[in-house]
Amino acid sequence: MSEKVLMKGNEAVAEAAIAAGCRHFFGYPITPQTEVAAHMSKRMPKVGGVYLQAESEVAAINMVLGASAAGVRSMTSSSSPGISLKAEGLSYLAGSDLPAVIVNVQRAGPGLGGIQPSQADYWQATRASGHGDFKIMVFAPSTVQEMVDLTGTAFDLGDKYRMPVLILSDGLLGQMMEPVVMSTREAKAPEKPWAACGHEGKRKHNIVNSLYIDPLNMEEVLRERYERYETIKREEQRCEEYLTDDADIVIVAYGASARIARSAVDAARKENIKAGLIRPITLWPFPDKAIISRIPSTKVFLCVEMSKGQMVDDVKLVVSGKRDVRFYGRTGGVVPTPAEVLAEIRKIREGSQ
Repeated sequence: MSEKVLMKGNEAVAEAAIAAGCRHFFGYPITPQTEVAAHMSKRMPKVGGVYLQAESEVAAINMVLGASAAGVRSMTSSSSPGISLKAEGLSYLAGSDLPAVIVNVQRAGPGLGGIQPSQADYWQATRASGHGDFKIMVFAPSTVQEMVDLTGTAFDLGDKYRMPVLILSDGLLGQMMEPVVMSTREAKAPEKPWAACGHEGKRKHNIVNSLYIDPLNMEEVLRERYERYETIKREEQRCEEYLTDDADIVIVAYGASARIARSAVDAARKENIKAGLIRPITLWPFPDKAIISRIPSTKVFLCVEMSKGQMVDDVKLVVSGKRDVRFYGRTGGVVPTPAEVLAEIRKIREGSQ
């Protein structure tokens, strides 16, 4: 059995990428993400990999595109303003059907905002990561161990479905230290017969491209891509449920907010309030099956986020007016407390009596 090692979240996600077979990292420093790049700068030369600090976030994402087109596992990381700069490159990756892993250690915004934790990039991650008709898979870890585990999964599923995968972290998880167990598997990227990596005259030329002049051709490419997305919706939804079997009030929270919500649920149970938690692990595909299954037994859903309210829109769409959906959030880098969330649970309980 592997030993546990105390690691900071940002360093853990970098080490997990190396364990997953990533040997090409391109990044640019920005708080609170910089430790990811700093760790890669030390480790990549030791494992025969490539670390390159690009001249900008725009350059970094396009370097990822080039490396991915050549068939290797590649990765970049940034924080909220930097992810915005990578949006064009993300669209090109998706339009070229290229796998890559992108880490967003969110900070408060909009604009330069602040360097404290936030979850205000949910809409960007799940709805507007770049221009055009496309989706990316989005994972939301809530522990440092999960940052490790989901990084390996992100590389595997990115290769399986040929698409970019985003790990949506935040400044709290990135700077937090927890004991983790690293994977001991020797991970390698699968064979990629589509890659533009040289052919020695043994096969036809591969062309990696996102340009389609004929609109009917473009439409057919998108139709096939969206069939893949429907498969992902069916097969890859992930969430955790906590004390939901008899819950009247179900909190929906992800990432760092879910840790806070879980403590509030425990406190509510001590007051004989039947509260529970659904924690989305995939933000896209959104775990609508779990929420739908709880509609008959739940009186109120409460979304807790470190934003002005973004994931709450998806919960409302799933619940579709069948139950009341409430929201509680702090923003600007302020982290909600378990006591604040418990107070909201009490208000809901009092209002429903």
